[in-house]
Amino acid sequence: MIKPEIEFFQEIKSESFTLLNLLAHRANKEPNKIGYKFLQRGETVSKITYLELELQAQVIAYSLQSLKLEGERVLLLYPSGLDFIKAFFGCLYAGLIAVPAYPPRASQHISRLLSITNDAKATIALTTSSILKSLESEINKHPELKSLQWLATDTLDNELAKEWTKPNITPKTLAFLQYTSGSTGKPKGVMVSHENLLHNLSLIYSCFAHSEQSQGVIWLPPYHDMGLIGGILQPLYGGFPVCLMAPMDFLQRPLRWLQAISQHQATTSGGPNFAYDLCLQKISPEERDQLDLSSWKVAFTGAETIRAKTLEQFAEYFAPCGFRKEAFYPCYGMAETTLIVTGGKVTDPPVICEIDGNSLEQNKVLPVQNPEHSKQLVGCGQNLPNQKTLIVNPETLIECLPEEVGEIWVSSSSVAQGYWEQPEETKKVFKAYLADKVQGPFLRTGDLGFIRDGELFVTGRIKDLIIIRGQNYYPQDIELAVEKSHPALRSNSGAAFSVEMKGQEKLIIVQEVERTYLRNLNINEIVSSIRQVVTKEFELQVYATVLVKPASIPKTSSGKIQRHRCREQFLQGTLSIVEDWCETPHGKVKFLHLQNEVDNLFKQLSNLNPTQK
Repeated sequence: MIKPEIEFFQEIKSESFTLLNLLAHRANKEPNKIGYKFLQRGETVSKITYLELELQAQVIAYSLQSLKLEGERVLLLYPSGLDFIKAFFGCLYAGLIAVPAYPPRASQHISRLLSITNDAKATIALTTSSILKSLESEINKHPELKSLQWLATDTLDNELAKEWTKPNITPKTLAFLQYTSGSTGKPKGVMVSHENLLHNLSLIYSCFAHSEQSQGVIWLPPYHDMGLIGGILQPLYGGFPVCLMAPMDFLQRPLRWLQAISQHQATTSGGPNFAYDLCLQKISPEERDQLDLSSWKVAFTGAETIRAKTLEQFAEYFAPCGFRKEAFYPCYGMAETTLIVTGGKVTDPPVICEIDGNSLEQNKVLPVQNPEHSKQLVGCGQNLPNQKTLIVNPETLIECLPEEVGEIWVSSSSVAQGYWEQPEETKKVFKAYLADKVQGPFLRTGDLGFIRDGELFVTGRIKDLIIIRGQNYYPQDIELAVEKSHPALRSNSGAAFSVEMKGQEKLIIVQEVERTYLRNLNINEIVSSIRQVVTKEFELQVYATVLVKPASIPKTSSGKIQRHRCREQFLQGTLSIVEDWCETPHGKVKFLHLQNEVDNLFKQLSNLNPTQK
């Protein structure tokens, strides 16, 4: 690294440095360097230099400043692309709080958008003229959207940049609200400051061994923390270019992702575990042999359960085109910690831990006694500098012993300020102390795991844990076994959870089917396969199995299964059912719902006094 760049990174740690200084530095140092390219269906359609980005940020910022919106939240409704980046920095340059959100198509995601709009109390929405036109009917339908000021940023005059004035902000100023994926409940706005972002960006830069010679390729959505912070802000921090893609372009044809890495000789790219699985399923040997993945140094993976078999199969399958297993970079993070929490060395291969799967049911980590109960876990890296990561018993609030599973707690400058306008929830989650009332405050992540030889292993989420007859079961383990039980079942598209029936917890399976099997679905054969594998591997009885349409299982923006939401849809009877089976007298889920309603009615009646009855 050249000397001026060393001095710059020292300056970042100063008490007055913000993201405005970061972009200004890049625009001043290398004004004509292309910072971002956007690829549509794999082809470059637009690009922007650092100077052009700063100019556009100032244009949007002045337009916002002229509306006298000090301290307000600004809704960002953009597809993947450069317009989002311009608008995001436009908010920062105006000193306002950006609120990235889904750009809804027709009625899709509209309930989430309304929830975010209401929670953030946004007063203005930025978007493009084409999206604004497509949203007209939805805006007129919903008072929350109609009351917003709407501004199409692609119609603004560049001359406005001359009128912009630098806002009075500090590192403590909120940069944006990152609305959580909502995997277990209603989305909450995580308050992320400039200081949080710069601290986390420095951790990522160091962990990933980035430099100005790095090259990124990112298809992750910009309204998700991994896509925004890791995919958009990290390249700016490191001064290296990145090629961006729309998530749908990747999902429709995963080959486009690896072709972009090959063509642009990317050093850094990645995504959740399902992305690597999708490549294995959809890319033929002939297509693979046209790729060159030898430049790929950091293939990061996180946001959902990382499967050792996926890493092994991907590395083996793509080895002929230059991919190295050592490139895999499992890591752990979340919106509440800005992004990254733990990570390893880029030169080290993934750490695989083999333990007795049954021991996890008692929150223990024990050596394998019986090969049939062996379970492989992928390490998510080590604790990073200037932070503290503990494993804590979530009930006693006492730090766990090395061979115990507990909740992951984090103390770091990357930990965000809390949840927007939720002081009680903020205190509960962000201000936790150990039982001694001395050590703290910590962030309670809600994730379960353990640390072995300094390596963090994540085992699941507390709220997703299935407890039947006093035993703990991890839903992702059951879901994996189910999807492999029959070829008609889609991978990464199932949910396992429990519901209470007559005072007992019962296991429910909701699983998508492959589109090619929809017309000739043998429900008895599939249910039999599912029940057999669950009984054999977990000694559990499946009470109900619901087969649903492809792409109908609720997921987060990063592709995680929303088990809590899926459970709600099951109980409400709103799943997109293709076929179902249940241990009711008539063998159908609808009779389970009827029984549930009868039980609830009797409960209500039993609570009435004699006169009311």
